[in-house]
Amino acid sequence: MRTVVVIVGVLVVLLALLWACQRHLIYLPDRQPAPSAATVIPGARDVSFTTRDGLRLAAWFVPGERDVAVLITGGNAGNRLHRAPLARALAAHGLPVLLMDYRGYGGNPGNPTEDGLTLDALAARRFLGDTLGHTKVVYFGESLGAAVATRLAVDHPPAGLVLRSPFTDLAAAGQANYPYLPVRLLLRDRFPVTDLIAGVRAPTVILYGTRDTIVPPRLSRAVAEAAGDSATLIKVTGAGHNDQVFLTGSELVGAVVKLADRAGGTR
Repeated sequence: MRTVVVIVGVLVVLLALLWACQRHLIYLPDRQPAPSAATVIPGARDVSFTTRDGLRLAAWFVPGERDVAVLITGGNAGNRLHRAPLARALAAHGLPVLLMDYRGYGGNPGNPTEDGLTLDALAARRFLGDTLGHTKVVYFGESLGAAVATRLAVDHPPAGLVLRSPFTDLAAAGQANYPYLPVRLLLRDRFPVTDLIAGVRAPTVILYGTRDTIVPPRLSRAVAEAAGDSATLIKVTGAGHNDQVFLTGSELVGAVVKLADRAGGTR
């Protein structure tokens, strides 16, 4: 009996630690300040904008000659420097690109949470429209950022929505990676993509890799099913979650460009 009590006590302590520290497992920011934009992407410039809760966030903007811009919301790890190849690839097609970093990423103040990332993306979208004058915007969301982009798309409809390796909700992705933990019970941040995506009123493209072990392909396919007829599903055969093809691959870049074309962006 005493052994059982000890085991139960240990489990309770472990679960309490997981509850308290879970955001350190979900969000893996590179907190180092990103270098100057122009040193990484020719013609890019450093910009910043303020969230509704008062955080000043740094970002990179790459100008372009087209009138449809792209807002990139990244995944849970790294910072904007790691997504520079994607911004360069899109800029090569004349698309203006805003490559944002969330709070706590890339030298930005604050700590990431679901509500916080929502505010960050909203501030970025307002900056594109109110400050830079871009009324047509394609949202590009990567993994966790796909959830951020979907939430933004419901309240602020884009010209198009591209979701790369999206999950149905964070709990489903967490359960796939931690199958022996009560993930759904413990999670504070939910990111309910399938609950939201039916409310998106924009052409949507969903891409996933067949060898993705971080977000299982079945979850991305389920997002496409929930999106309905407005969504196009693209399978990238042999691709893992962090492969280069999801930064500069022709299928991914082409999907964004086609949505911009559909929105009537001039070349």
